[in-house]
Amino acid sequence: MLPSSVEQRMVPVMRDCPARAVPSGTPITLPKNAFVTITQARGGNYTVSFKGNLARVDGTDADALGLEVEELDFGQVEPGAPLSEHVWETLRTIYDPEIPVNIVDLGLIYDVDISEKSAGHDLVTVTMTLTSPTCGMGQVLANDVRYRLNKVPNVDEVDVKLVFDPPWSRDKISEEAQLELGIF
Repeated sequence: MLPSSVEQRMVPVMRDCPARAVPSGTPITLPKNAFVTITQARGGNYTVSFKGNLARVDGTDADALGLEVEELDFGQVEPGAPLSEHVWETLRTIYDPEIPVNIVDLGLIYDVDISEKSAGHDLVTVTMTLTSPTCGMGQVLANDVRYRLNKVPNVDEVDVKLVFDPPWSRDKISEEAQLELGIF
């Protein structure tokens, strides 16, 4: 794993690797033996620079960058409802590929509802927005939310609702994130 304190590191691509162009979200392939520069390694996903353009590499493809896949560890969890803290902890592992802030502190999560679907299995509904309605990475982020929340113990189903009312604005960013970004 690349420590998040390391800002940039050039690595060879070990195998053809699926990625998404940033900010359009267009699927691309990083070819085997190409060199990329990792510009962001947060939340188990990677933003890389390739031929002057940014691309997002999913954490499940970390091996293509010579890195280990990061797994979430919830410790011993009793059967039953997912703990709200695990859901929020998981959401905080998802980062915007262009901004080094997780989607919770960025203010993209408007609501999380955990409801019992059947005995011991729950539905998690996340209402979220994007920094811009034209963001091409919207579906990528929504899919990341689904994928990661499905790894939370006792979560049986995840529904992600992308909304644009109210619209996102910079005042939704947490104070800690504003300080980190230098916009406070």
